[in-house]
Amino acid sequence: MTTLAPRLLGWFDAHGRHDLPWQLSRTPYSVWVSEIMLQQTQVGTVIPFYGRFMQRFPTVAALAAAPLDDVLSAWAGLGYYARARNLWKAARIVAAEHGGRVPETFDALHALPGIGRSTAGAILAQAHGQRWPILDGNVKRVLARYHAVAGWPGDPGVADELWRDAERHTPHARVADYTQAIMDLGATVCTRSRPACTACPLARECAGAQAGTQARYPAPRPKRVRPERRVAVLVVRAPDGRVLLERRPEHGIWGGLYSLPELQDDDSPREWCARMLGAAVAAEHALEIIEHAFTHFDLDLMPRLLELAGAPSAVADRDDWHWCRPGAALAVGVPAPVAALLNAGLEPA
Repeated sequence: MTTLAPRLLGWFDAHGRHDLPWQLSRTPYSVWVSEIMLQQTQVGTVIPFYGRFMQRFPTVAALAAAPLDDVLSAWAGLGYYARARNLWKAARIVAAEHGGRVPETFDALHALPGIGRSTAGAILAQAHGQRWPILDGNVKRVLARYHAVAGWPGDPGVADELWRDAERHTPHARVADYTQAIMDLGATVCTRSRPACTACPLARECAGAQAGTQARYPAPRPKRVRPERRVAVLVVRAPDGRVLLERRPEHGIWGGLYSLPELQDDDSPREWCARMLGAAVAAEHALEIIEHAFTHFDLDLMPRLLELAGAPSAVADRDDWHWCRPGAALAVGVPAPVAALLNAGLEPA
């Protein structure tokens, strides 16, 4: 065994995080939920969402039996909504095919929607003490600096090298603590910018720290021009004050959530309302543009507030529509920027 694990575990005992909510009552299900939530999301952001989610869906059975809308509503604001859809799908598979018990083998876990190699390893390590390496973003950064691994970790060759390093350093004892320790080190000490190398238990053996080149690792994603999308959306307000929301397709951005209806380039707001709602528009105003950044592109939503002259008369019985009251609690999952618009009031720009 290398010396990395003993040094890291000693640091973890003194300085690691031992009171995170999913550590206090550790079960395979709680570890699974926390690991999915922590993907590309910081611990401080996850903690309140985790508490509310587990209170609402305390078991695999409860999650599997819940409507997807309820799950997306509980997830709203956490982002990366494919995680919630996959978690729900996987829970239904666990309930139907595994007797409601989270699988305890790597292959069975890895086969579930949304569970990749690192997540499967983390669940088995933390819930069962099984020896499996992990390689999330924090661990990639620690190992890339420790071994001065050049290149972007998203490149398959670089990823393979980091996986070999992760396997080599994973101990046979205290695997759960080690897994948490190396994630903690990356999150609190070996941070992306201004790493606290003087406080790091690995600094004396870290190739990056010893050479003063830690800032070079890991190499960033090769730069690409970020695409920009501009989409016209409709804030249709009925005379009683309710606003229309429409469920988005399952695949794509905000999949499965309820958002503002989009207007096609060749359509007009008034014609849309006449065709879809059988209602005339009494007034039309532009609202402030909503700017939102996704991982791979920037989105500008250009909302237009449409005040209906009368109650809609041609609304079909559609389960992909939902009328909400701005400022009130939302009963369905809504993207954070759209929820913010509804809660802030609908004043013309």
